[in-house]
Amino acid sequence: MKICVIGGANVDITATSAKAFRMGDSNPGRVVFSWGGVGRNIAHNLALLGDQVELLTIFGGGFFGPVIAQSCKDLGIGIAHSEIADEGTHSFFVSIGNADGELVGGVADMNAMDKMTPEWLAKRLEVINDSDAVVADANSSAETLAWLIDHCERPLFLDAVSFAKAGRIRKAVTLSQKKNFFALKCNAIENEELADVRCCERRYVSLGAKGLQVEAGERLYEFPALPCMVVRSVTGGGDALLAGIVHAGPLSGIEVSARWGLECARCAVESPHAVSDEIKKLRYE
Repeated sequence: MKICVIGGANVDITATSAKAFRMGDSNPGRVVFSWGGVGRNIAHNLALLGDQVELLTIFGGGFFGPVIAQSCKDLGIGIAHSEIADEGTHSFFVSIGNADGELVGGVADMNAMDKMTPEWLAKRLEVINDSDAVVADANSSAETLAWLIDHCERPLFLDAVSFAKAGRIRKAVTLSQKKNFFALKCNAIENEELADVRCCERRYVSLGAKGLQVEAGERLYEFPALPCMVVRSVTGGGDALLAGIVHAGPLSGIEVSARWGLECARCAVESPHAVSDEIKKLRYE
């Protein structure tokens, strides 16, 4: 499929403690430096799955922006319509994980995405609507997301990203005229924040080790998480989940999309990296 992904592209700094994390203290462990961002990670996963991907993002300025942009090209991700910001504009995410791979907390510094306005996207509307599906993360402003909801003519998948940013989707729906889109992906905490937002055909709620819930119409589907050999890091698991769901296609059944999402999520959490190369080995049976 031809998929347009709209969202953040970060420098990810991931620290994982060797033992149970002790708050307020220095913890021995491992630090991994990599390229990330919800939008970029989703695009990376989709490229590994064999989809034709166009990423619309604003890379941070300074040394890292051109390097991340080149890495996307090397992965086969289209970035012809993306932009590199000026010096002093940032896109960083620092996360701390416990020894069991669970997220302790994180800090995002992503002021580069402030430049992704409705006007910026309007210049790229032809690219957006030339796709089979569109994915957008909530790193953009509510106003930008509202514009996208109103002008996207393809099935639109929105990712809530975090509790702090989930509210942007509620505001976007309020601001939009269309007030509906195809699918929402969120985790349990984000789902609580968006409990009153009922404007999509499908709602995918990631429950981590407890699996996945899918709401479609009046029905609620529940799927258990797939068994993992080892959980090395949950960072990127949600991004892989949504990539698998989108890869299955908007016309696929709930079960097919859930299976693909869970397979991709399993690959991600078994890897120390936010995106696992093992995903490219997954195939339809």
